[in-house]
Amino acid sequence: MSASAPDPSVLGIETSCDETAAAVVGADRRILSSVVASQVDLHARFGGVVPELAGRAHLELLTPVVAEALERADALGRPPVGAVAVTCGPGLVGSLLVGLSQAKALAMAWDVPFVGVNHLEGHLFASLLDHPDLEWPLVVLLVSGGHTVLVLVEGVGRYRLLGQTLDDAAGEAFDKVARYLGLGYPGGPAVDREAVHGDPGAFSFPRALLDDGYDFSFSGLKTAVVRTVDKTPDAPTADVAASFQEAVVDVLVTKARRAMAATGAKGLCLAGGVAANSLLRRRAEEACRADGVAALVPSLAMCTDNAAMVAAAGQWRLAHDGPSPLSLGADPNLFLSFTGQSSSDH
Repeated sequence: MSASAPDPSVLGIETSCDETAAAVVGADRRILSSVVASQVDLHARFGGVVPELAGRAHLELLTPVVAEALERADALGRPPVGAVAVTCGPGLVGSLLVGLSQAKALAMAWDVPFVGVNHLEGHLFASLLDHPDLEWPLVVLLVSGGHTVLVLVEGVGRYRLLGQTLDDAAGEAFDKVARYLGLGYPGGPAVDREAVHGDPGAFSFPRALLDDGYDFSFSGLKTAVVRTVDKTPDAPTADVAASFQEAVVDVLVTKARRAMAATGAKGLCLAGGVAANSLLRRRAEEACRADGVAALVPSLAMCTDNAAMVAAAGQWRLAHDGPSPLSLGADPNLFLSFTGQSSSDH
């Protein structure tokens, strides 16, 4: 590889939770390949991710997943990979270490830069992969099993925290309610499917903090669902699921809409696994249309954990911050670096 003409393509590796993923992203964030091996079936019988099992599965799956990603990219005529990017946090520490070890080994073997990527920033870059001509500033609603945050993105790499969950993340609430209702795992898709057949107005579940700042709270909503079912055991499961989903989406969209109006954002961008929820996608698009701003709803492939978003974020980090040291460790509690104040100051 010529030192004077470094290759722009980046191999991304993602192993923060229960998805083993690798991807190659070329110049201008063009996805040359993206491979994801899901562990859903492995964890389904436990009703949630078992960290030890996830780490072992990554050990078995990562090498063939990386090989497949490289093979697919090569079929598209890619040049040699110019860097290796990997999620270093947040996530399950055992899972993160598997990806980090593989990425460091490949970077050393190929003599290319190694870049650690924040998983949350990766989700923000997923939007850029689907919508390369974004106009700033944007409000990003990042909702997943582990995170629910409202972020003002003033430009690539410039983030301001507006609000976050004070207890359960939205995706965590979906999983817990789905488990209680016997709908299976993962909870988000299970509730979404069941809610299609239910009445969203059947039960009036609480909307915590709906008119108070930009922070979120879903623990009380989860408890309300349990108490309602205990009191009315014959209530149709579809009605409970639809009413619960309605409450979650109502809070998410209301706060995102308020944030856009307050910041003058030019659009709303959804990110994270819960961005695949059909009601959230529809309500976000309706709200943006009513407010005359852009609705940036990612493809379903870009909602869930994937390595293309890690590679794209790694490209930018490498260009602006340079490579990461090979001594970089896993940080299960890593968070984004923000400027400005949180919602508690609004």
